[in-house]
Amino acid sequence: MGATSWSGEKRIRATGNALVGDDRLIVPRNLAHIYVSPRRHAQRTLELLNLGCKDPMPWQKEGEHNIANVRTNAKVQVTEDIREWDYGDYEGLTSKTIQAQKEERGEGSWDIWRDGCPGGESPQQITARLDRLIADIRSRWHAPAIGLPPHDAPPHDVLLVAHGHILRAFAARWINKNIAGNPSLLLDAGGVGTLSYEHHSIEEPAILLGGGFMVDVVENARGERNGEGKGQ
Repeated sequence: MGATSWSGEKRIRATGNALVGDDRLIVPRNLAHIYVSPRRHAQRTLELLNLGCKDPMPWQKEGEHNIANVRTNAKVQVTEDIREWDYGDYEGLTSKTIQAQKEERGEGSWDIWRDGCPGGESPQQITARLDRLIADIRSRWHAPAIGLPPHDAPPHDVLLVAHGHILRAFAARWINKNIAGNPSLLLDAGGVGTLSYEHHSIEEPAILLGGGFMVDVVENARGERNGEGKGQ
């Protein structure tokens, strides 16, 4: 799930209401583990989802964790492997500005997926840390459960809360796609995507089309079903 700015907190709360629950996209009791970026925006996004984690978040101080309704035993792990792409010398600059500067210097075109960022991370470095995280997820949470009958399988859903570029790169690496070729994937702030396996085989990772949601669409559809559309 993509992190958002402070101005997007209302959207994230709505996302939690729409997509978290026993009959929703994110079922807390089915969560085995939660990975979150070290950046505060991502951590705040996780808090706003209101998953009902049994244990305090790693960054919370004593007394800050007051959960009346525990819904998941999943542990929350802060990991550098899912932090945002290190933009290095390009931190704070838009793609348009970077491209204009390179053209002024006669350096040709620039693409973060192909070229990376000077003083920051290359596509190869991004690939290395994401592949490490994917291997951890599959060995710890998916391999022991996939293929078992549903009533025998332990919780094995995994939630990642991070940022736009790194989550798009993660999705590409999930299906073994070279990110240097530009994965051509989009994820809006506060958006949710779903990764899975074809034929319930850990050897066939896949992106679940239709598993990416924006809360506006979900809420609007719900309103229409309840007779809350225009003219009501």
